[in-house]
Amino acid sequence: MNLTVAPTPVTRCADDEREEVIVGVDTHTEVHVAAVLTIQGALAATRAFPATARGYAELLAWARGHGRLHRAGGEGTSSHGIALTRYLRRHRVQVIEVNRPDRAVRRRRGKTDAIDAENAARAVLSGQVSAVAKSGDGAVEMLRLVKMAKESASKART
Repeated sequence: MNLTVAPTPVTRCADDEREEVIVGVDTHTEVHVAAVLTIQGALAATRAFPATARGYAELLAWARGHGRLHRAGGEGTSSHGIALTRYLRRHRVQVIEVNRPDRAVRRRRGKTDAIDAENAARAVLSGQVSAVAKSGDGAVEMLRLVKMAKESASKART
């Protein structure tokens, strides 16, 4: 008697059925460190990515590989992380500005980039932070550039 079992087809979950995740990012000049949390607060993974366009794409794909990504928290979204912030926004991820972690928390848990990234994600998950990161464009950015040019010209003249 020949029994053959047909392989069970692999079913892919629709994006809506996947668990929501939140990514936290500790930004730096050369490398950004990211941490992914599940909506229940479990740390899924941490990883470092280069601060380049390719690194941003890798970070986004990596984070989305863990679940549905709609929110991200980042330190330095107006400085070292501005390009990453713009990239994530273009891909429909809300970026929330996270301030430096509380010093007492830092003393208890230690100081590493991975811990800072995890804390950024936890701040977004808990609702402690809700300030949407500045876009870095628009009227305010134009005025800042004009002001910088004026100050530079004045300094050069004197």
